[in-house]
Amino acid sequence: MQLSPEHLTRLDRDGFLILPSVFSETEISTIKNRLPALLQDSSEANIIEKESGQVRTAMGLHIRDEIFAKLVRHPRLVQPARQIRPEPLYIQQVKVNIKAAFSGEVWQWHYDFATHHSDDGVPQPLALNLHIFLDDVTPFNGPLYFIPGSHKYGTHRAFHDTQTTSYPLWVVDQDVVRDLVSRAEKVNPGRGIVPAIGPKGSMLIFHDTLVHGSPNNMSPWDRSIFSLILNPISNALTREDRPDYKHHRELSDIIEVEDNCLE
Repeated sequence: MQLSPEHLTRLDRDGFLILPSVFSETEISTIKNRLPALLQDSSEANIIEKESGQVRTAMGLHIRDEIFAKLVRHPRLVQPARQIRPEPLYIQQVKVNIKAAFSGEVWQWHYDFATHHSDDGVPQPLALNLHIFLDDVTPFNGPLYFIPGSHKYGTHRAFHDTQTTSYPLWVVDQDVVRDLVSRAEKVNPGRGIVPAIGPKGSMLIFHDTLVHGSPNNMSPWDRSIFSLILNPISNALTREDRPDYKHHRELSDIIEVEDNCLE
C-alpha cells in the first residue's frame, strides 16, 4: 500500500492523515476477537482507568498474541511508514487504547515526542504513529482531537502529569494549546481543532510533534483504537527507564508479512 502525492501533502500540511476503511470488517473482527482475553489477564501491561477500573490501554500486544504479532508487520501499516521514513524501522510501542462506553477517561493535550524524549531519550521527533479504528469513531465517543499544523512548530513546553489519570504523561499547558489553536484558525478558519473520526477499519497516521488529546467517552458506544509506533533505528531510545512494554528494546528492522495474514 502506497500513499499518493496528495496524501503526503496533507500529512505534511496537517500533521495527520485519515484513510477510511483500509481494513475490512472481517479483519477488524479478527483483531477485536483477541481483545477480551487480553484485557482480562493480569498483565502489568494492561493500564487500568483511575476511576472506573476498566482497561484504559493494553500494551505490548504483539508479544502477547499471535494476531497482533502479524498485525504490527502488516504491509498496509509498514509500507506507508517506509514511504515516509525510508530507512530501517523498529517497533517502538504497540497498544490498543480503549474508551469504554460512559466511562472512558480523558487523554490530556500532549504530543508524543515529549514522552519519547523525556522518558526514553529518543533524540529526534521521527517516530510515526499508525492507528487502526477498531470501532466506528464518532464526534461523541471520545475521538482524538488534533490541532492541525501544530507539528510545524517543533517542541513545546511540557510537564509530567502523574495525577490526572492512571497513565503518567508529558502534557502541554493551556497557554500552548490556546496559541496553537489560534495559529491553526488563522490558516484555516473553523479548523483550529479537528476530531479524527471515521468508520471502523480506517487508518490514521500522525507525526510525533502533533499536539492532540481526547475527551471522556460520555456516549453509549465503545471506542477502541489500535496503535503502532515505528521509529528509525538510527533514532532509537538511549534510556531504558520505562518497562519494555512501553518502549520496546528489540531494535531490528521490521519485516513485513503477507497482506492476507488476518484472513
